[in-house]
Amino acid sequence: MNSRKCLKLIFLSFIIFLLGFIAGIFLPVGSGFNDTASCRDESSLNEDMYFFISNNVRVIFIALLGSVTFGTTSLTNLILNGTFMGVVLRNAIENGASITDILPLILPHAILEIPAIIIAGAAGFKIPYEILRYLAGKKVQILTQEDIREYLTLALISIILIVIAAWIESNVTLKIAKSMLNSTKDI
Repeated sequence: MNSRKCLKLIFLSFIIFLLGFIAGIFLPVGSGFNDTASCRDESSLNEDMYFFISNNVRVIFIALLGSVTFGTTSLTNLILNGTFMGVVLRNAIENGASITDILPLILPHAILEIPAIIIAGAAGFKIPYEILRYLAGKKVQILTQEDIREYLTLALISIILIVIAAWIESNVTLKIAKSMLNSTKDI
């Protein structure tokens, strides 16, 4: 695998996600986010797991579709997910949440979820990038077996990471949220 080309695409995806995140922090919009999952009881953890996996895998596949939409769905997906995270973080802080309140609710699953989104974006840019290189005369063949292997490797890594992140979100993050809610009720 040509890690240098893949790293360029991952860096590009990271920059796009970061720009969306910064925009989300500064744009004057609400999140429209109402997380009812954190209010569910323990018996619904399997439903939560299914919800998080299906939602997260959908996000990854939209990014991967960039390979056939010449990167537009990857670009849009990275910007929107970054913006969403920025808006949610800004709204939490504006509503009085401290970093010590926010980090336990984000970090456990975001450590894997954000890289999964960024890697899926890089995979979505992979095929268009190789086509552009071919059209620019920088390669002889449009797509090589190595190009396809790199795309599939990035796609598989992103899917594995997002499934693990969904498990963490439903089994760790929700328990932390419920514990935090219960501790505020006791006050």
